[in-house]
Amino acid sequence: MRITNLLRSKEEKATLTRKKAGAPPGTMVYTGHRHMEQIHVHLTQYHGDFFDVQTAQDAFPEPQTERATLWYDMRGLHHVELVEQLGKKYGMHPLALEDVVDVQQRPKMELFENGVMFVIKAFAFNAERLELSIEQVSIYVTDGVVLSLQEDSGDLFKSVRKRLETSTGRIRSRGADYLAYALVDNVVDKYYTVIDQIEEELDKVEETIMRSPEVETKAKIHDLRLSLLTLRKSISPLRELMNRFADTESTLITADTQLYVRDLRDHVIQITDLVETYRDVTNGLYDLYTSEISFRMNSVMQTLTIVSTIFIPLSFLVGVYGMNWDNMPELHSQYGYFILWGVMISLILGMLGWFRSRRWI
Repeated sequence: MRITNLLRSKEEKATLTRKKAGAPPGTMVYTGHRHMEQIHVHLTQYHGDFFDVQTAQDAFPEPQTERATLWYDMRGLHHVELVEQLGKKYGMHPLALEDVVDVQQRPKMELFENGVMFVIKAFAFNAERLELSIEQVSIYVTDGVVLSLQEDSGDLFKSVRKRLETSTGRIRSRGADYLAYALVDNVVDKYYTVIDQIEEELDKVEETIMRSPEVETKAKIHDLRLSLLTLRKSISPLRELMNRFADTESTLITADTQLYVRDLRDHVIQITDLVETYRDVTNGLYDLYTSEISFRMNSVMQTLTIVSTIFIPLSFLVGVYGMNWDNMPELHSQYGYFILWGVMISLILGMLGWFRSRRWI
């Protein structure tokens, strides 16, 4: 994530914020920049042995039975009217609908009269470009219905969908609150994947620094540091969210589901600690990079200093006998040239031996 990309995202955020300025509470304004040609809405229905999946574009399917638990998975938020229709059909509060399309929200949990809403962030890490992409996911649970709304067309909840289709585990036998927990848990589990990818890149950077640090190494450290900073800003509020989720008195969340939420809260704490640890590792890598560059520079300067020191007495001797005065007996010696070479070589060897005894080389 380069500085230019950050500046561009800040400019886009400021522009979108100005569009909302002055609007009354509950006004739905999409503040993102992801636009899809068609909005996809997936309806999953299940009850006992009954299971059905329907898909529609720019519309939402109607349920086939009133007894089933309904899960609407909507991908794409720029179609504000469709989001509003779906939300109002199941009694979403106007403030909740506003938060769904305002993708600049911090992770949080909101309690409403007839529903509970979760706003969390999903991440994907591009190892080649060292960029962290962020997507806001809103999950609204009401009596027998779960709405999940995300920006991109990718299937964030593929594993949950597979568990429903194969009827594995307890998810088919429990209510909408457990499904909402499963969706949140699925997003949180993906944080481990992102952190593992960042850890792998940190190991590569460390190997590069120890082998041969380059100018690009500093930029990689900076990109990884920014990615970890973004993760920290988005994951830190999850502690508060999980505390509220685990201790909520809402009748829509059963005590049995809250037991699983407490385990998920432990995962969030562990992820937060990992992010903090790798931030420290990144700072340490920057210090290591600086130290390695300084060490290499000192080694170069040491070599140049030794070479200069050796040539100082040699230059003196050559300068003295290069004056060509007539009254210099050594100039007329038959073996003067060889004697001078012998003296200079002895000086070189003597100085090298002395430098080595001092452990300068």
